[in-house]
This record gives sequence, C-alpha cells and structure tokens, in this order.
Amino acid sequence: MRKYRIALGVAGVSLLTFGTFRLITELEAGDLFALGVWLAAAVVIHDGFIAPLTVGAGVALTGVPPRSRRYLQGALIVGAMITVIAIPLIGRRDTQPESKAILLRDYGANLALLLGLTVAVALVLYALRVLREHRPAAGRPHEESE
Repeated sequence: MRKYRIALGVAGVSLLTFGTFRLITELEAGDLFALGVWLAAAVVIHDGFIAPLTVGAGVALTGVPPRSRRYLQGALIVGAMITVIAIPLIGRRDTQPESKAILLRDYGANLALLLGLTVAVALVLYALRVLREHRPAAGRPHEESE
C-alpha cells in the first residue's frame, strides 16, 4: 500500500509541476492575474455560499425518513453538479459567433431534461429498494400470520 501512495504522490507532484510550468510559460501576466482573481472568487463563493447552503440542506433533510433520504440526497447532489456546470453556459448563450456553435444550444431546456432524468432515476432506484425490501427473500418460506 505504501508503494502506491508514493507513486500517487509522485504523479500528483509531477502533474502540478507540469501545470504550473505551462501556466507560467504560456499565459501573459494579465491572464495569470485574472486566473488568480477567478480562483479567489471561487473560494469565496464556495465557502460563503455553497458550503452553508449544503449544510442547511442537510439539516433540512433530517426530517426525511432514512430509507428515502439517501436517494433524495443523491438526486440533490447530482442536480447541483449539473446546474453548476450549466449556469455559465446558459448565461453566455448567444455571446459568441456562430463558429463557436457550443454556445448556441438551448442549455436551459437541456438542464431541465437532465434534472428530470435525475429525479426519475432517483425515484426508480427508491422504488426498486422498496420492492426489494417488501419481497420475501429467496429460499425463505413465507411466514404464516395468525
């Protein structure tokens, strides 16, 4: 196990060094500054908004029965990740020329579709769990009720 950890550490430090070298050699000073501002803003947004919102959602979900809570939490986590990726794309739609066709798609509709699919998958998984719990185990005779 120790050899794997050392190998992973060496790979991580190597990739970090390579990435830092590429940033310094290929970006201008103004772009590096903008990247630093963006990274600082990301930390502030995460620690000031996303993390407290996540903790609040966790506290609010304590009233949900434990069996269904994990499926609700999973759907909320997946939905949040999809939404975080889609929001900048929705906001930048139609800001680029048609040659950059990636920003011409209807990301609002696609987001709604993906969120709907996420909810559907969570509901199906929950229903399968409920069915599995209510079905008698194979090889076990049915218990007679008096």
